[in-house]
Amino acid sequence: MKILLVNKYHYYRAGPETVYLRTAELLKSHGHEIVFFSMHHPENLSCETDEFFVPYVELTAQHSILNQIKIAGRILYSFKAKRNLSNLLDRYPVEIAHLHDIGYHISPSILHELKKRSIPVVMTLHNLKMVCASYHMFADGKICEECRNGRYYMAIRNRCVKNSLVKSILAVSEMYLHHRMLDIYDNVDIFIAPSLFLRKKLEEKEFKKRIIHLPNFFDLHKSERIDKEERVNGGKKNTIVYIGRLSHEKGLITLLNAAKHIGNKGKKIQINIIGAGPLMNELQKKIEIEKINNVQFLGYMKHENLYKEIRKSLAVVLPSECYENNPLAVVEAFALGKPVIGSRRGGIPELVKDYERGLTFEPGNPEDLISKIEYLVDNPDKAEIMGEKARIFVEKELNSEKYYQELMIIYKQALKTKK
Repeated sequence: MKILLVNKYHYYRAGPETVYLRTAELLKSHGHEIVFFSMHHPENLSCETDEFFVPYVELTAQHSILNQIKIAGRILYSFKAKRNLSNLLDRYPVEIAHLHDIGYHISPSILHELKKRSIPVVMTLHNLKMVCASYHMFADGKICEECRNGRYYMAIRNRCVKNSLVKSILAVSEMYLHHRMLDIYDNVDIFIAPSLFLRKKLEEKEFKKRIIHLPNFFDLHKSERIDKEERVNGGKKNTIVYIGRLSHEKGLITLLNAAKHIGNKGKKIQINIIGAGPLMNELQKKIEIEKINNVQFLGYMKHENLYKEIRKSLAVVLPSECYENNPLAVVEAFALGKPVIGSRRGGIPELVKDYERGLTFEPGNPEDLISKIEYLVDNPDKAEIMGEKARIFVEKELNSEKYYQELMIIYKQALKTKK
C-alpha cells in the first residue's frame, strides 16, 4: 500500500514526531511504501520528497509586520501547502493519507486537496487542538474548559495563546473558520485517539466525528533487550527521572517543591530532569535561590542516551497539571521495566495503575507526590515488581505488531468510505 504520512516536523522532536516516524518505520517493515509531507527544518531527516515540503516558519520568533500578515494567512488557509501537496501527489500517488500533528505549520487546507483526489484520510490526534485554541485546556495555572460547546471566543478574553491578545485572536479565528465555516475536518474519515480520555473529552465537547481508540506503541525489537538482572542491578534505587518539555503545565514547580522538602528531611533522593523548554531559566533560578541541591538538569536527550538514563533510575515521574493524552514517556519507561509516578490527569491513569505499574498522585500536590516518591525509594523490591508488570503490559498491549494490525483495520475502514 502507498501511504502518505503528514506531520509538521520531520525529525525526532517530541511525542507526535516520534509516533509519526516510528509508524513510518513500522509500515515500511511490512512492505508498505511511504510518502512524506512535512515542513522544511534544519534538523529534518533526509527525505526524497522534501522538495515539496512547505517553507520553514518559527511561530514563536519575532517577525516584521509583513511576515506576521503572511504567517496569519498561512495559519488560516495555506494555498501554498495545498499546491505543494498537489504537486507531490502528482509525482507520488498514494492510496491513503495518515495525518499526525499538522499544527499551524501545515494548514488543514491540504484536506481539500485530498478530498478532490478521493484519497481517504486518517488523522491521529496528539492533543486537544480540535476543541481548544491553546491545544491543552490549561490557562492561568489550572485546567480551563471555558471553550466548551464551541465557545472558542473565550480564548480571546483569557488570552490563552502565549498570553497574547493578537495570537489568541488569530487562533480563535482559525478555529471558527475551520470548524464552523469550512467544516474542513469533515474531510477526515477516521480520527485516532491514543487515549480513552481524549476520545471521551472530544465527544464531551461535541466533536461529532468518528473516533477510534488506538494507544501509542513501543517497538521492543528496536531497543536493546534488557534482562531482569541488568535492569535491577543497573538502576539507582534513589534516583527519580522526569522526561519531557520544561513548561508550566507539566507540573515542574510541584516537582521542585517536592524535591526541596525531601532534601530538607535529609532523604538522599536524587531528581534528574531531562528535557528543554521555556521554563528552564525559571526552574534554575528557583533551585539556586531556594538551595535545592537534589535536582540535576541533564538537558534534552533522545533514543539510546535517554534510555540509558531511564535504565539507571528507580522510576520515572510525570507530574503534569494539564490534560495528558497517551504520554510516550510513560510507555518508554514501562518498556524499560520502570514504574511511573504520574499525576491523575488526562490519560495518565489509563496507563499507570496504582501499585501495579506505578503510583498516581493528586496534580499540584507536592505532599502527595513526596509520599509516592518515598514509597518507591523505601520499597525497591515493590518498585521492581511494578516495573516488571509495566514491561509485561507493553509486551502484551502496546507492542508494535498489535498496533500494526489494528492500524491496518482502521486503514481498511477508511478505504471503504471511498468505494
